[in-house]
Amino acid sequence: MSELNKLLNKLCPDGVEYVKIGNIATVSRGIRVVREQLKKDGEIPVYQNSLKPLGYHEKFNCPADTTFIIGAGAAGEIGYSTVNFWAADDCYYFICPETLDSRYLYFIMENNKQTILSKVRKASIPRLSRTVIENLVIPFPPVEVQREIVRILDNFTEIIELLKRETDLRQKQYEYYRDKLLTFKEILP
Repeated sequence: MSELNKLLNKLCPDGVEYVKIGNIATVSRGIRVVREQLKKDGEIPVYQNSLKPLGYHEKFNCPADTTFIIGAGAAGEIGYSTVNFWAADDCYYFICPETLDSRYLYFIMENNKQTILSKVRKASIPRLSRTVIENLVIPFPPVEVQREIVRILDNFTEIIELLKRETDLRQKQYEYYRDKLLTFKEILP
């Protein structure tokens, strides 16, 4: 984190500016697709009202490395796609200028998830308005600082995923030996 401290001292000697998302990024609403346009499998996932793809489409309306947020259904869930995707009408996505790293925005949104979820209207179908998203105030350091933060957090994410896989393997190993040790007919001649 010393590199981050150096960048902050150099580029933000007076502190980091806080701005509304709507003042630095464009919050766009996706475009409706109908069931007939969807496939069960494919390369272009369609996000509608969940972080689980609704299906797959032939076209995309959002490029890879884009942050998005669900606006209805699982309203307030935050996603980041490393592949091109189709944002349907209950999905908002962010068009970021060069001064805002989309992955940084994803981490900031995740960090503000409780605030976002508290703004979801609980009706028959939970909804989150574009205005709520646009008015969310976030820290906006220079892009070099954003990229260093992303690098650090991605590194931690990778380590956590490795630990989860290792834990799963150890759990399976434990279950194997537990079952083997407690099955006496296989041990006795």
